[in-house]
Amino acid sequence: MFFLFLTHFLLIALPVLADIDRSQFMVGSIFTSDKDESEIAFRTAVDRANILERNVELVPIVVYANTDDSFIMEKMVCNLISQGVIAIFGPSTGSSSDIIASICDTLDIPHIVYDWIPNESIPDREHSTMTLNVHPDNLLLSQGLAEIVQSFAWRSFTVVYETDKELQQLQDILQVGEPSSNPTTVKQLGPDDDHRPFLKEIKLSTDNCLILHCAPDNLLKILQQANELKMLGEYQSVFIPLLDTHSIDFGELSGVEANITTVRLMDPSDFHVKNVVHDWEEREKREGRYFKVDPNRVKSQMILLNDAVWLFSKGLTELGIFEELTAPDLECRRKKPWPFGKRIIEFIKARSEETSTGRIDFNENGQRSFFTLRFMELNSDGFLDLATWDPVNGLDVLNDDEESEKRVGQKLSNKTFIVSSRLGAPFLTLREPQEGEVLTGNSRYEGYSIDLINEIAKMLNFKFEFRMSPDGKYGALNKVTQTWDGIVRQLIDGNADLGICDLTMTSSRRQAVDFTPPFMTLGISILFSKPPTPPTDLFSFLSPFSLDVWIYMGSAYLFISLLLFALARMAPDDWENPHPCKEPEEVENIWSIMNTTWLSIGSLMGQGCDILPKAASTRRTPSTVPRIWLLKVKLNTGLWLVVPQWGSFGTQTLALTRRCGPPWKAPVLQFSQKPTTRASRGYKKARIYTPF
Repeated sequence: MFFLFLTHFLLIALPVLADIDRSQFMVGSIFTSDKDESEIAFRTAVDRANILERNVELVPIVVYANTDDSFIMEKMVCNLISQGVIAIFGPSTGSSSDIIASICDTLDIPHIVYDWIPNESIPDREHSTMTLNVHPDNLLLSQGLAEIVQSFAWRSFTVVYETDKELQQLQDILQVGEPSSNPTTVKQLGPDDDHRPFLKEIKLSTDNCLILHCAPDNLLKILQQANELKMLGEYQSVFIPLLDTHSIDFGELSGVEANITTVRLMDPSDFHVKNVVHDWEEREKREGRYFKVDPNRVKSQMILLNDAVWLFSKGLTELGIFEELTAPDLECRRKKPWPFGKRIIEFIKARSEETSTGRIDFNENGQRSFFTLRFMELNSDGFLDLATWDPVNGLDVLNDDEESEKRVGQKLSNKTFIVSSRLGAPFLTLREPQEGEVLTGNSRYEGYSIDLINEIAKMLNFKFEFRMSPDGKYGALNKVTQTWDGIVRQLIDGNADLGICDLTMTSSRRQAVDFTPPFMTLGISILFSKPPTPPTDLFSFLSPFSLDVWIYMGSAYLFISLLLFALARMAPDDWENPHPCKEPEEVENIWSIMNTTWLSIGSLMGQGCDILPKAASTRRTPSTVPRIWLLKVKLNTGLWLVVPQWGSFGTQTLALTRRCGPPWKAPVLQFSQKPTTRASRGYKKARIYTPF
């Protein structure tokens, strides 16, 4: 109320303040016609700027021209500059904006626009250094729309656009999705007013997600025709990336079951927006004209133009150059720049201000680099804000989980879902009626599936009706006709709301329908009998060899020990003098039976011995012990190599490479050539021979 009172007071005091002697500077604006409502926003914004600033007075100069005629626009801009304007606003439409930007860049006149313009190439930016655009930057706007669409997690969608302008704004949306996902369909609206044949093609594609981007004048007509074709049902989603969607009166379409969402720049509940709208109405009232607009339906161009004038006025004030500021005395043919224009533009470009459309920042090219998109959903009460997006923080959901669950619960309350399924124990079977009992509806069935959906229905307070799949199939894709059958077909055609059964989640099915988290997970398993633990045996260390082998090894060990004893007795070198310092009266031999057996066991174990023979014959004899041991190990542990035989392969080959010793002592592997059949899954035996 205080702000409204202050506004009323200042507007009443405006004629008094106008009598104060202060410098006057003209600002020009270009509109397409005198019926453009943006002119109201421009003149009101200038009046507000004059109220808030007493050192300077801005005088609005408004001209009307065909913005598509570049020759007329050039003459119009040069006429404005010759009148001494210190800034030019607009135009909001037309293809001649680059001509105005080039002229203003040559003469250093600030040029401020408030509409979408395509991104310029780097060479073209050199001719628009004096232009600022308060409309969101094209690339950032496209990025924001793409991130919003990506949050929907749509498997596939159809993009419908009207002109190349809308297609450029959707350039990032066309890149949403993985290469393996379903392709995105892009269609352009025709020039006819009857879009029903066009919409029927989309309906036949069974694509329930639609992105519709067109002019506001055609939007309502297209949605009405889509509603006539039953394309706005509860399973259809429509996203409208148009910043002025909120300004359209949807009427009966507000109550459709389809999920219709859109975006806008401003927050109608913000007091800045309410004050601006109130000023528009009061000014038109003083001029004897009637103008009434709901803050919830304010057009984006009017608010952006108001912000553009406010930014220029505030920047001019805070720059503080009123004492030296002079109106430009320029002509287009002389190409003499205005000395204050570049200072004003660079000062505004470096600032960050809060406006009616939120915070405004500019990049080095004069494009708006910060803005806030408000993502909304259309319902019977109007638009409900769901999330916001900005280039810094990305997508931010406004509603908490509890509120979202409440909204979902309200939609599901007292709703009856058609559940498609198939018979198959133990998930769903026919219930056997008792004597005299007549089963109808869901009571005809029993099983895990009906128990599960029944518990979910109790939690979410909805009803359901089971209907069996006509063909009794789960759902498979026919690669020739590219059509589905079974339960999946019922879901795609809209004959069922959901399906519940033992349906496997395959990649092809996930591209066709949505799946909940599985209620049962199965996998391939192998069952085998756990071997029993053998009883403890004190002589288990003898298990690697049979009793015969141990007897042979013991016999060889005793034989070598006795042989060594005999050779030591016969070898002169093994008879030693017990007293080396004296002449020997007799010599002795240390190789008794005990010592020879100790030497043999030390050689066998590879541990050596503290006493060693000296004669050549007795030194060679212990070296045969490890050779005999290795021979026995090879003959008993490596005697048979078992190779499994699978299928119908006749022989198997195996290459062995010996890394030590000469090549002629490499082990040789020989297979028994025994033919096998596919039914006989036996084993082949291969004998290994090691030549010495």
